Amino acid sequence: MPSKRLLAGIFCFALTSGIACSAENKIPAKNIDRNKAKTPADMLLIPAGEFTMGSDKVEDNAMWREGNALNPYGFSDKLYVDEHPAHKVTLRAFMMDKYEVTNAQYLDFTNTSRHNPPVAWVQNGYNLTNKFLASLPLVYLQQVASERFKLDMAVNTMTQKALLAELVKIQTERSKLPITTVTWADADAYCRWAGKRLPTEAEWEKAARGPESFEYPWGNEWDPKKINTMSENPESPYSAGGSFPGDKSVYGVYDMAANVSEWVADWYDAYPGAPPSDNKYFGKTQRVTRGGITSSGHYDALSLMFRSAKRAHLPPDSALIDLGFRCAKDVQ
Repeated sequence: MPSKRLLAGIFCFALTSGIACSAENKIPAKNIDRNKAKTPADMLLIPAGEFTMGSDKVEDNAMWREGNALNPYGFSDKLYVDEHPAHKVTLRAFMMDKYEVTNAQYLDFTNTSRHNPPVAWVQNGYNLTNKFLASLPLVYLQQVASERFKLDMAVNTMTQKALLAELVKIQTERSKLPITTVTWADADAYCRWAGKRLPTEAEWEKAARGPESFEYPWGNEWDPKKINTMSENPESPYSAGGSFPGDKSVYGVYDMAANVSEWVADWYDAYPGAPPSDNKYFGKTQRVTRGGITSSGHYDALSLMFRSAKRAHLPPDSALIDLGFRCAKDVQ
C-alpha cells in the first residue's frame, strides 16, 4: 500500500507536468482539376477564383480613443485604415477546416508529438486523463475537483463515483470546445503535425466572405442572432464548433464571425497599394489574427467587431483565452 507521502508526490507531479498527466507547397499536375479535388471530411474545398479583399471604409474618429477621449469604446487602433485599399486577389483552390481546431484534436497532438500542452490545461485540469482521475484517492479527487475544475458542488460530501462522473462530464464537454491559449508557433506546429498549415490571411478572408466579398460570412446584413456574442461562462466564453448554424460562410465554413479569434500565417503589414501609414505594428513584429470573439465585453454590441474584413494583430507569443486557430491545406 503506497504511503500518503508517495501519493501526494505523484499527485503534485501530475498536476504540474502536462506531459506526466497526459494519457491517453507542391505544384499540382496539369491534368488535375483542383476545384474537384478529394477533400477530407473535416475540411471544405474553397474553389479557385477572385474576390475583393480589404475595404475602403471611412474612419470614424468618434470610435477612436485619440480622436475622441470621451468616447464609450476607446479603441486604441483606428478601425478601418489597415483594411485599405479594397483590392482584387486571385487564389488557387485550397482546403479549409470546417471548424476551429478543438481541445480534443490538440490533446491528440500533444500526446502524440510530446509538444507541451497549454498552461491553461495544467491549471484547469484538462490535461488529466479519465484514467488518472479514477486512480486518485477520494481526498485528492476532491482537491482536483475544487481547485482545478472549480466544480460548484459540495465536493466534500460526494462519493468518488459521483465526483468522477461529474469530472468526466466536464472533460467531455471541454473536448468539443475550440483550443485556446496557444501561441502562433503552437498553432503552426499543430497544423504541420496534422499534414496541413495555417491559412494565409487572404485565404481566411476569402473563406469567410465568399466570391461576392460579403460583409459578414452569411451576407451583408448584420444579424446578432446568427452568432455567439457572449457566453454565460466567463472561463469559456465560446461554444463548440457549429453551435450557431447562422455563423457559416457560403462555402460552409463555421464560426468565422465569432467564437474565438484565429491565428493566420501572415505577419501584420500594410496591404499592397496602401497609403503611407505610421502604424507602429506593421512589419515582422506581430502576426495577424482574424475573426470576432465572444469575450469582447461591451464591444459585443458592435457589428464592426464581426466583419470578415476586420484585421487584428498580436505578438506571436500571445496565448489568450479567446484565441485559437484552424488549418488549411494545399490542393494536391
